[in-house]
Amino acid sequence: MSLEPMNTAKARQLLNQSMALVLAGGRGSRLKQLTDNRAKPAVHFGGRFRIIDFVLSNCINSGIKRVGVVTQYKSHSLLRHLQSGWSFLRYQMNEFIDLLPAQQRVDEVHWYRGTADAIYQNVDIIRDYGPKYIVVLAGDHIYKMDYAAMLLDHVRLEAKVTVACIEVPRCEASAFGVMDIDEQRKIRDFVEKPANPPAMPGCEDTSLASMGIYIFDAEYLYQLLEEDIHNQSSKHDFGMDVIPRIVEEGMAYAHPFSMSCVGAREGQQPYWRDVGTLDSFWEANMDLASVVPDLDIYDENWPIWTSQIMTPPAKFVQDRNGQHGMTINSVFAGGSIVSGSFVLNSVLFTNVRVHSFCTLDQSVIFPGVEVGSGCRLRRVVVDKGCKLPDGMVIGENADEDARRFYRSENGIVLVTKPMLQALQALQAKE
Repeated sequence: MSLEPMNTAKARQLLNQSMALVLAGGRGSRLKQLTDNRAKPAVHFGGRFRIIDFVLSNCINSGIKRVGVVTQYKSHSLLRHLQSGWSFLRYQMNEFIDLLPAQQRVDEVHWYRGTADAIYQNVDIIRDYGPKYIVVLAGDHIYKMDYAAMLLDHVRLEAKVTVACIEVPRCEASAFGVMDIDEQRKIRDFVEKPANPPAMPGCEDTSLASMGIYIFDAEYLYQLLEEDIHNQSSKHDFGMDVIPRIVEEGMAYAHPFSMSCVGAREGQQPYWRDVGTLDSFWEANMDLASVVPDLDIYDENWPIWTSQIMTPPAKFVQDRNGQHGMTINSVFAGGSIVSGSFVLNSVLFTNVRVHSFCTLDQSVIFPGVEVGSGCRLRRVVVDKGCKLPDGMVIGENADEDARRFYRSENGIVLVTKPMLQALQALQAKE
């Protein structure tokens, strides 16, 4: 299904009347120790990006250039990235990325208590910008979407709120808000993270899930938030409280992701990933290392913007015995040096060093990691700045991996600097 063409001037006017608010304050505890010192949106992804780069790139590429980023949990890494990589917008031209950290602005008692409260505590700032439409976005998903198409749909539907949705397997739908819609796409029911998700009519194995993307008429949103904040029984969350209330009023409509997804090939399901667990995070990185990734990060018409770190090209050299290595289906960022090793189906970030005689298979290696000679790594995620000692083997013995590091139910091993330090201390005692 596609939108009918709209006058270009009208579309530009709607975009100029809009402001995006990116909710980027969550820890993302299911990513385990990857978020011990950084918020989930700041986690490295795909060789050179951060997770938040995808939603911000969608905003810029869609033509929405007034953006507020709402932060809370351990936001220093995220703020530093935004300042270094996203400061190219010109405030003089009504373009900006405004940083909105939790400041106890309202009553000096509460930090952000939920997604709706995070917006409410910044309403005075948002009002000053005077948007007519507010696009609320999650800062921790991987996808490419034209928000302009969704905005046009919102206006045509004459909706008070439009919720982006995607079909998901029913067995996975308990992690999402699940909705039921009529033939006009009006939302008839909305349940947040139900234990027994309702199925789509005629599709018993599929549910219609919210993507956490909402477009509101601004004045209507201000009214809702003011009423919600005084509701003592509310959790002040969009999915749990605000959206269900709008559904009861009959003013909420659904926007299928297929109407605004960017870059999907014919016959391909729209690409959207919630990289909320270590397993899903690893899988999404592995997607990019495949021969023809479902997510095209090489599309020059829809670039993924990020911080432009100055690095030399990636380099591949012989090992210390003069033997060549081999690479298959892998991604290498600038500044990486691989010495005569085998790297298969892996993603290596900036300034990674892989010494001689190593084998890396289905590995995600964060910036600044040094892999010592003779290491064998399989199905691992290695956090930033780790130095793996010579001969370390990870991913071949489940019990040994679980004792030394964190191992997920699906067998993905996470390695961090504190884990390596604890292992080194234990070995010293022995």
